[in-house]
Amino acid sequence: MIHPTALVDPAARLADDVEVGPFSVIGPDVTIGAGSVIGPHVVVKGPTTLGERTRIFQFASVGEDCQDKKYAGEPTRLVTGDDNVIREGATLHRGTVQDRSETTIGSRNLFMAYVHVGHDCVIGNDCILANQVTLAGHVTVGDYVILGGLSAVHQFCHFGDYAMAGGGSIITKDTPAYIMINGNPAEARGLNLVGLKRRGFSREAINALTAAYKMVYRQGLTTEQALAEMRSRFDLPEVEHFAASIERSTRGITR
Repeated sequence: MIHPTALVDPAARLADDVEVGPFSVIGPDVTIGAGSVIGPHVVVKGPTTLGERTRIFQFASVGEDCQDKKYAGEPTRLVTGDDNVIREGATLHRGTVQDRSETTIGSRNLFMAYVHVGHDCVIGNDCILANQVTLAGHVTVGDYVILGGLSAVHQFCHFGDYAMAGGGSIITKDTPAYIMINGNPAEARGLNLVGLKRRGFSREAINALTAAYKMVYRQGLTTEQALAEMRSRFDLPEVEHFAASIERSTRGITR
């Protein structure tokens, strides 16, 4: 299961059925779960824990020291869930002691070619980061988020669940749940309606979210007025989740 040209440190902990391709390097303090396939010319550096059925393609660099100039060799971590796919040339960095000391990635995510995940990022489940998406440090991405190719996200930005960014977006603000953004700088373009329908949201929830979106972006209300209005009109968990994602913003929401 391990190619004879691969270099696997004796201190690495690999499940019995993990495959490691030619010329790959697996360092100490690396744990790789069952059913995982590490392709050729891959570098995995620890402390890193990869969940079960992880698949990494050639020339990816996973768990490397971060690029933050404050980093001084501390044993920070990268931790991922199960069933993640990391495509060619992607770079996923560990955390910094100045923040969480950990970059955390959930399960069932797709990182396409040359994606960069910076230090201390938190990524949920079932996300798609298309080719050459770049996340600066400290970025938080919720569940079921789609980031279009060549998008760049400023440090400390947040993406709410089910949000979507069009290709080539430059994102410097927080993106509330359920909405679609695009542009340089990115602007709100409406609800991610296709994504919501694909994920089985009810017609009632979609109609309520459409009205709530208009309160925030189309009716000239302040944010506080819009939140109060949507909560008074709709008693739905989806609307409350949308409102809460706006309230959690620390950088201000994309307008």
